[in-house]
Amino acid sequence: MLRFLLAIVIVIPMYANSQAPTQDHPAVKPPVAAKIHTQKTLNGKTLVDDYAWLRERSNPDVKTLLEAENAYAAYVMQPTEGRQKKLYDEIVSHIKESDDTVPFLKDGYYYYTRTEKGKQYYQLCRKKGSLQAPEQIILDLNRMGEGQKFMAVGQWSVSDDGNLLAYTTDNVGFRQYHLHVRDLRTMQDLPDTTERAVSIAWAADNRSLFYTVEDEVQKRSYRLYRHTVGEDARQDPIVYEEKDERFDVYVSRARSKQYLLLTAGSHISSDVSFLPADKPDGHWTLIAPRVDNIEYYVDHRGDTFYIRTNDTSQTFRLVTAPVVSPGKANWKELVASRPDVPLEDFDIFQNFYTLTERVAGLPVFRVIQFSDRSAASIQFPEPTYFATAANNAEFNTADFRYNYQSLVTPPSVFDYNVSTKQSTLLKQNEVPGGFDRSHYVTERVFATAADGTKVPISLFYRKDLKNKAEAPLYLYGYGSYGFSLAATFNPSRLPLVDRGLIVALAHIRGGGDLGKPWHDAGKMMNKMNTFTDFISSAEYLTGHGYGSRSRIGIEGGSAGGLLMGAVTNMRPDLFRVVLCEVPFVDVMNTMLDASLPLTVPEYEEWGNPNTEPAFGYMLSYSPYDNLAAKDYPAIMVRTSFDDSQVMYWEPAKYVAKLRTLKTDNNPLIFYTNMHGGHGGSSGRYDRIHEVAFNWAFLLTQLGVPEPAEASKP
Repeated sequence: MLRFLLAIVIVIPMYANSQAPTQDHPAVKPPVAAKIHTQKTLNGKTLVDDYAWLRERSNPDVKTLLEAENAYAAYVMQPTEGRQKKLYDEIVSHIKESDDTVPFLKDGYYYYTRTEKGKQYYQLCRKKGSLQAPEQIILDLNRMGEGQKFMAVGQWSVSDDGNLLAYTTDNVGFRQYHLHVRDLRTMQDLPDTTERAVSIAWAADNRSLFYTVEDEVQKRSYRLYRHTVGEDARQDPIVYEEKDERFDVYVSRARSKQYLLLTAGSHISSDVSFLPADKPDGHWTLIAPRVDNIEYYVDHRGDTFYIRTNDTSQTFRLVTAPVVSPGKANWKELVASRPDVPLEDFDIFQNFYTLTERVAGLPVFRVIQFSDRSAASIQFPEPTYFATAANNAEFNTADFRYNYQSLVTPPSVFDYNVSTKQSTLLKQNEVPGGFDRSHYVTERVFATAADGTKVPISLFYRKDLKNKAEAPLYLYGYGSYGFSLAATFNPSRLPLVDRGLIVALAHIRGGGDLGKPWHDAGKMMNKMNTFTDFISSAEYLTGHGYGSRSRIGIEGGSAGGLLMGAVTNMRPDLFRVVLCEVPFVDVMNTMLDASLPLTVPEYEEWGNPNTEPAFGYMLSYSPYDNLAAKDYPAIMVRTSFDDSQVMYWEPAKYVAKLRTLKTDNNPLIFYTNMHGGHGGSSGRYDRIHEVAFNWAFLLTQLGVPEPAEASKP
């Protein structure tokens, strides 16, 4: 049975005046998916899903529909091809295409990556003992990617003696990684391989490799194996298997290198077991049993474990425990929790430790010396920025390396000397193409949410922008899983601000910008706060002279795509254009299907819709279920056929249903990357083409002319 009706001419003609067709007078009509009535009743409610058949991945009609949608998107976007090329060239002009990262030291080798002009991927390189030593390229993703539509490295780890490299690769985009072991003395890959590898860590004997694997259905990292190099991986013993479907397991090695750590974590709970790294056949010891709603994370020094935990406060504290008896009864507080300063992370070294804290939502480092407990802070002058610990692989060091950047400051690497309390800039990424940071402004403002909560917003625009109140506004949001929305430098945004846009990042609840309490205030039965915070952010900005109320463009991806779908249903009048990427929009059908990846673990993020009151609450905001016959903004939806996080059929169903309901003439285009993953294409130049496509749609729908056609902003 033909599952959709096509009304599209595949030949892409030019159309008059280089304008996209409207739905009232279309030169070409979009594809129309067939409705096949499907329904299910739960909790007294009937859920109708006329496009459930789009889940049938192997059905040729599905692929044909997706290809027809791609052809229609190309047709609509054909008049913007010149703009797309200009945007692509402009973005590339702001990237130093041939470049090396700052080398970091590990076990006597300096490691760094290199990109070369015209090549899609990076090389992983090292030098032994000195930066003047001969270079060894230990991974070349450009060669690995030859003949592949996709190539990504997930994890890599070198044995203590520097001879063996374990690494994982994905050549599809489904985040299903193949484990390899390479002998760096011969540069030959050994027969030692396995599938579905997630995390890896070497023991101290340089031949025992621990790795975790995911199951074949839910993509849950559930088993820990031990492999001995040279032996048949099919005979590797199972060291641990996690039975609770909410939990994933990950193996790592403490920076001290004395212990291997196995962390089992759900969205709200965790536990950690340890094994002496020099006893790979030994017994793993649990530090403390898991408790619902309690998380803890571990590092090591000497005879002590250091543990970050939220056992007494959702903002976390740091405790210590003796290795010989690490149970909770022996935990001793080292750093107390503070109600307004979340402890986000920590790093333990031989002579000092560092804390990454959130002060008013911004990361700040505290460095404390073990010898005298003296403390110093590393603070930053810009109003909004991003800072994080860098590659600090060496345990016995005098320096703490960190990364810093902002919306106007390119990525920068610093070494902070613990004794002198001075930071030294090692490198700031060069931004060619005429970039001058003094021409730009960054600000941090606060919107007032419906319940009075102050929501931070990071802003970026040109200093010479003449009339901010009339400028187009680009607003980005995410707001889920406790992930902080980092105010990072992105050369791809320069074409927007250079065309007179104000770029804004809304740090809404559900994210982690103000710690775990901020996350908790935007998940489960508080999820609506995420959406209303975003709406309040748009209204605040345009109400306070940051952008025109009639020229708002918004963007979000994945769980941020849920945000886009929800706010577009709630306030379609507020937004002029929506960019919706790999969107989680079919909330009910996905969360009611426990066989899908992520569903069961994410009951702790969204709720379990099999029961009330979660069912009714989730149904109230699910974008697919709340589409209605009304006017919508111009919308572009993008997905990838091999996406493992949000299946392609969610946006496909959403678009198919929306086409039958929308009452406006605004364009709705849907593009599926048939060879990409959750993040789109794997090659860096391919990704820039995707961004240029997005920006061309955004700018066209906002009515922004090209610089040659316009006066200065």
